Amino acid sequence: MRSSLAESYRKRKKQIQARLDLFKRAGKMGGKRLFEELAFCLLTPQSKALSCDSALKELKRRGLLYGGSAEEIAAALAKKVRFHNKKAEYLVLARESLGQGFFRKLEEISFLPDSMQAREWLVKNVKGMGWKEASHYLRNIGRGDGIAILDRHILKNLKKHNAIRSMPKTLTAKKYLLIEKKMEEFCRKRRIPMAHLDLLFWSEETGKVFK
Repeated sequence: MRSSLAESYRKRKKQIQARLDLFKRAGKMGGKRLFEELAFCLLTPQSKALSCDSALKELKRRGLLYGGSAEEIAAALAKKVRFHNKKAEYLVLARESLGQGFFRKLEEISFLPDSMQAREWLVKNVKGMGWKEASHYLRNIGRGDGIAILDRHILKNLKKHNAIRSMPKTLTAKKYLLIEKKMEEFCRKRRIPMAHLDLLFWSEETGKVFK
């Protein structure tokens, strides 16, 4: 199993690094671009990433992401993401609280010197954003070093590779940080950066390096 993971990483490393370079470039494109990534991550819980990406593009095309009401956004999301009403509400709340001055506040928070501090602020202040979503967002703007995106596919693969003993039934903040430490140790032993491992596991399941 160890050699199989190493071989898979060797084959996909350049593709993974190219995707991470894209994330870093996205992070330098200003507040509105950051909000798009934040919105994407708010849409993802219990929904497919590709469907969420499609939904986000639809919101942008129809001018709803930056100006639509919660009802209009929910209607556009209805056939693409689960819990569309709640997620529409979260998008509007995030837009209202972070959108002043072309999302300058979001830019300031996102690029605090300590990415862990940025994540904690997002979890506490952005409704609908838990530890996984905040970690996902920061990774997608180039700040994913040392941060784990503990969704089900990552947890399943960590168990498969004996990094954790069992799948947690719930993820409290304390448990999230504990598993993150275990993933960090696993990555150190395998010499695979944490930001790379998430994309590697995802690509093994889907055949794609996405986000």
